[in-house]
Amino acid sequence: MAVGSVQILGTGQLIVLQRKLRAAGHENIRSSMQRRIRRAAEPLRDDLQDTIRGLSIRSAGRGSGKRGGVSPTTRPLRATIAGAIRISVRTAGTPGARVWVDKGMLPPDLKSMPQTINTGRIRHPVYGNRRRWATQTATPLWWDKTVARHKSRMESEVARVVDDVRRRLE
Repeated sequence: MAVGSVQILGTGQLIVLQRKLRAAGHENIRSSMQRRIRRAAEPLRDDLQDTIRGLSIRSAGRGSGKRGGVSPTTRPLRATIAGAIRISVRTAGTPGARVWVDKGMLPPDLKSMPQTINTGRIRHPVYGNRRRWATQTATPLWWDKTVARHKSRMESEVARVVDDVRRRLE
């Protein structure tokens, strides 16, 4: 699973249900359904944000005689990525909830960083010097493991919402 997007879809059930809602003109039921689906996805988003904020990124350290210094950027990497994790709920097309990394909220040089960190290996130039590179490690598959912990709960919650709305329409 790639970092960037997780979709919980009960596509067949949700599409049929959305058509019935639109035909019946039940706007309050539709907005309630959207709100409940969003609430089902919020714990996943929150856990993904907490996971990336607390993720340990380690380096091999400096050898003797190597120089170091302060970072040339004041951006907090993990907090920046956590702030870009979003939820969207769709009711048309392919209805469902989507938890994703909004790359538009990331600086240009960090657009691929969530996927890179998910691999567990981050290779980058030392303080912007492209002749000198460093490799850092992180817990691999942070996105995938967090999603896997929430997937069954979210699917059952969306199924419960669909059943509730179906009963209200009948």
